[in-house]
Amino acid sequence: MATTDNVATSTSFYDRPGTEKDIIPIGPGIPMGFERVSNVSVGIGGVYGSWGDSYNNENLPAFIEARLGRAMLPEERLSLADLGFISRQHIVQLSHEDNAKVEIEVGTRFLKEALKACNWQAAEVEGVLIGLSAPLSDDYLQIICRNAGIPDSALKVVIHKACDSSTSGLHLALNPALPENVQLEKNIAEQLYGKKVLVGGIEGLSRFVDSSPDTNALQLFGNAAGVIGVIPGKTMKFLAGKSHEVYDEEGVLQVLMYYPHNPQKVDGSNVDVTQTSPTHIRVAGLMHEPASGDSIAMAGPMGMVKLFVRTGVQLVREVYAMYQAKLAELGMEGKAPAVAIVHHANYKINKLKEKHLSNEGIVLPMPWLVNDFGNVSAASNMIAFLRYLPQMKPQDHILVDGFGAGTYYDALVVELGG
Repeated sequence: MATTDNVATSTSFYDRPGTEKDIIPIGPGIPMGFERVSNVSVGIGGVYGSWGDSYNNENLPAFIEARLGRAMLPEERLSLADLGFISRQHIVQLSHEDNAKVEIEVGTRFLKEALKACNWQAAEVEGVLIGLSAPLSDDYLQIICRNAGIPDSALKVVIHKACDSSTSGLHLALNPALPENVQLEKNIAEQLYGKKVLVGGIEGLSRFVDSSPDTNALQLFGNAAGVIGVIPGKTMKFLAGKSHEVYDEEGVLQVLMYYPHNPQKVDGSNVDVTQTSPTHIRVAGLMHEPASGDSIAMAGPMGMVKLFVRTGVQLVREVYAMYQAKLAELGMEGKAPAVAIVHHANYKINKLKEKHLSNEGIVLPMPWLVNDFGNVSAASNMIAFLRYLPQMKPQDHILVDGFGAGTYYDALVVELGG
């Protein structure tokens, strides 16, 4: 397991002990791997994994050059190991129909495997919240839930806030005071309190970046998914949290919206919350879209640092102050988060956030845990959580920190059950 002090200890995810492997019989045959994780003492389990062929930092350039149809320039090559990534998974170029088949199979499988990890029956699930940066269709979540045997009556919430999407989903399930929850006729957190809920991110980013000539995106992103099972108020209790948005006026990280978005603001927010049926809600964030029509256009790693660090540190600082006030209210002064599960955009961003917070007296362990997937957007926080889950203990306090294009931020502190 990689940490902040050692980011290059593993090769392909498929070569890890404990990874179960399969082949999806579509196109040339798509490799798939996953690992189930459970911690009975805290009552939480889940699954994470990836699909597609695995590419390390040495053979990735040839794959990218084949997609670009040209050689990469020396100045275009990122030092990926320094950014915390040594391998990731990509699929071959497929038709839209075959992409749909692959991702429906993948999404269905991850929901089923998450149920196994939690020792739950599909019929027991009353809520599913999944983050997707670029959904194949507006009804993707309903399709994979139905295929996994989850009842039509279960509340399904799909979140499109780029890399922040899964953390936003967890926040929606736990914090009734979130603006998105307050504006709904039926508050998501209040509906799901005490219920069995699946939360995660499923990101087919190889398909997403396929239509972009952006060499940074092609090197950084890859396919992955992570889904956890929680019971709000029981196995995971909300202590403090806040969401924040700052529109990316400069277009440092431009992303095409593959989903509907109503530009009409509610209370000044760019987050569009739509209840498309009694059991389906879409939470969609406005993106600064590329004028070229490409799927993504991004600045280099330093541009990402400037975009995410300052505001990200500010939000964590505010949430930490709210957490301290909550501890005082509970008579638990002196307690501190056991770990911070932070989105793995790149290693340098996380180390800089850790440094700035430490300089302010906020010391949060931020282990680097996702070096064999690349930047996997909404799947990132869930994978990191599951990789650290075996070390978590009952009543541990955990800070979860998500951020993504748009620009959207969610940070929350939770207490584990047991």
